Amino acid sequence: MKKAFKLFLFLVLIMVPILTACGADSSGDKDSDKGKDKDKKKIGILAPAVTHGWVAAVAYHAEARAKELSDEIDYQIQTSTNASEMTAQLDDLITWGADAIVAFPQWEGMEVPIQRALDEGIEVVNFDIAINAKGVYRVSGDNEDMGIQGANYIVDKIGKTGNVVILEVPTAGSVSELRKKGFVDTIGKLAPDMKLQTYATQFTREDGLKDFADILTSNAKIDAVYSMDDETSIGVLQAIKEAGRTDIKVVTGGGGMQEYFNMMPENQEIWIQSALYSPAMVKDAVDVAVKVLKGEKVEEVTIIPTTIVDRDNYKDFLDAKSPY
Repeated sequence: MKKAFKLFLFLVLIMVPILTACGADSSGDKDSDKGKDKDKKKIGILAPAVTHGWVAAVAYHAEARAKELSDEIDYQIQTSTNASEMTAQLDDLITWGADAIVAFPQWEGMEVPIQRALDEGIEVVNFDIAINAKGVYRVSGDNEDMGIQGANYIVDKIGKTGNVVILEVPTAGSVSELRKKGFVDTIGKLAPDMKLQTYATQFTREDGLKDFADILTSNAKIDAVYSMDDETSIGVLQAIKEAGRTDIKVVTGGGGMQEYFNMMPENQEIWIQSALYSPAMVKDAVDVAVKVLKGEKVEEVTIIPTTIVDRDNYKDFLDAKSPY
């Protein structure tokens, strides 16, 4: 019995240092993994909840780019329905320890919370929206140039005379104002004899259909339509089809909607165009955040040039995975 006890004690004394050594190795591996995680920068992404297909695609492309950069960054993405919800989410990201925040602050009243994040040393990159906050970076498309390119396109297709309907969206504020300004100013230079009529609508296909159906009944001859948004343009094209009109030769758009792209080759009688204000630009905003965190020099404002899409090049912009 005593011999058995001594043998047991001997085995215990041998195993303790072995187990201790094994435990030290495991702990060391965990510390190493934690070290690797600490090397990653934390980027928070704030976007509005889905109110429009374009907005849905912003969150889609932002997360897609963040996943591509997963070896370099940790990320969280949040969507909100109003300014107070986005503010609460921004506070959560601050608590999480975000090093940078990519925000699409579509709601009014985001200046103060974004400035607070900046004051706490967090880098902020706004997508699309310009706000009054000191130290914020911004990535945006060129709304005025979209109007300029729309004017160039229509003149190229119908010449320097004709009847053009402008569909503006007053509720869109500076977006509509700048696109209209670019269009009207350029038409004035290129084709001063062009007749322009302006009507108000919304960035939805339902409003495009309803409003343009009324416009068709009061205008016997229309040569081209300067529409600012792909969704609106889909409604316009439906109204034209239902009315059996054959006089309209150009319908422009804006955004980068896959459904709209696929319509471009289907109607050879109308040149269907989109000034690409792509939601994929948000990928550039994520890239700007990463560059800033790496200490690279970045311009305070990055403007993405306008690209025109029509039946000649639409295939280059098809993305089966895009929600827009």
